[in-house]
Amino acid sequence: MNVVKSFALIVGLLLVTAGCGGHHGESRLGSGTGYGAERGVKEMMAAVEKAVPDPEKAKRVQAALTEIVEEAKQSYKQGREYHQKLYELNASYNATPEDFTKILDELNNGRMRTGAKILAIRFKIKEMLTAEEWKAMNDNLAAARAKYRHGHEAAEGKDGKQGGY
Repeated sequence: MNVVKSFALIVGLLLVTAGCGGHHGESRLGSGTGYGAERGVKEMMAAVEKAVPDPEKAKRVQAALTEIVEEAKQSYKQGREYHQKLYELNASYNATPEDFTKILDELNNGRMRTGAKILAIRFKIKEMLTAEEWKAMNDNLAAARAKYRHGHEAAEGKDGKQGGY
């Protein structure tokens, strides 16, 4: 469960801030130009700098996080393209169930590839850090992410843990 929680902390900050910034209707994460996405990335990088005393190691971790961000952006863009194909297919009277299944399979396979890549990068980051640095980084990311809850109480998840984990 730590893998899922750590993954959620890293990517969650980006996604939460991407969803909160900019004007409604803009593609913030997909374009990478939205203020919320930029702010999220800056906060992730600051969380690393604060947690990792060695500047060279911090730069390597930040580079790996940038890989995650780029992968998430690409996945978002690809997902929008598949959804557009589904909208077009839905408008077609002659579309078959197999036509939909093909697109949904491609969409889900793309998501799985993205998840696997991000997970591999997560473990690459973990190998770079000590247990103390890892905890400090994740604590910093959680603190930054908590700022974007808009006053909502964290959902209580399994075993009464906050954040739904």
